[in-house]
Amino acid sequence: MRELQLSLLCFKNTKFTSKTIKRVFNWNIMEALVVLAIIAGIIGIIGSIAPGLPGPPISWVGILFAFLAKNDPSNEITATALLLWLIVTIVVTVLDYVVPAKLTTMTGGSKSASIGALIGMFAGIFFTPIGMLSGSLLGAFLAELLVENKSTSDSLKAAFGAFLGFIVGTGMKLICSGIMMYYIVVAL
Repeated sequence: MRELQLSLLCFKNTKFTSKTIKRVFNWNIMEALVVLAIIAGIIGIIGSIAPGLPGPPISWVGILFAFLAKNDPSNEITATALLLWLIVTIVVTVLDYVVPAKLTTMTGGSKSASIGALIGMFAGIFFTPIGMLSGSLLGAFLAELLVENKSTSDSLKAAFGAFLGFIVGTGMKLICSGIMMYYIVVAL
C-alpha cells in the first residue's frame, strides 16, 4: 500500500500528456488503438447476442480503431471499406428493430407478443443462451394468451413469429459483427 501511495505522489504535479502516458504504460498510440480495436470487436460480438449492447456499432468502432492504427496503403481496411461498413451497420441496426416486429405481425401477433418476447428474453438472460431463446418464445406466447386473450394455437403462431424475428435479428447482428471482427484481425 505504501508503494502505491509513493507512486501516486510521483504523479501529483505531473501534466498527463501522451508522452507521460507512453512513459507509464510503455505504449504508443498505435498499440493502444490495436488493443481497443480487438476489445471493441469482442464486445461487439457479445453485444450481438446479449440484449442492451449495440453489437454492430461497437464492432464498427473496432474497425475504425483498426483503420486508425494501421493507416498505410497495405491496410485491409480502406476509407471506402470503413464507409461501407458504417452503412451496413446502420442498415443492420435498423433492421434489427423492424424485422422482429414485422415477423410478429405477419404471424398474427400483436404488440404484446413483441413486448412479451423482449421481457422473456431478459428474464432468460441468466440461463444463456437456452434461457434467452426459450424466454423469448414463452414470453410472446404468454403475452398473446393472457393479455390479448387469444387461443392457444393463435398464441403459439404469434410466439413463433416473435421468436423467429428475434433469431433473424440476432443472426444479422452476429454475422455483421463477426465479419467486422475478421477484418479487425486481418488488418492488424
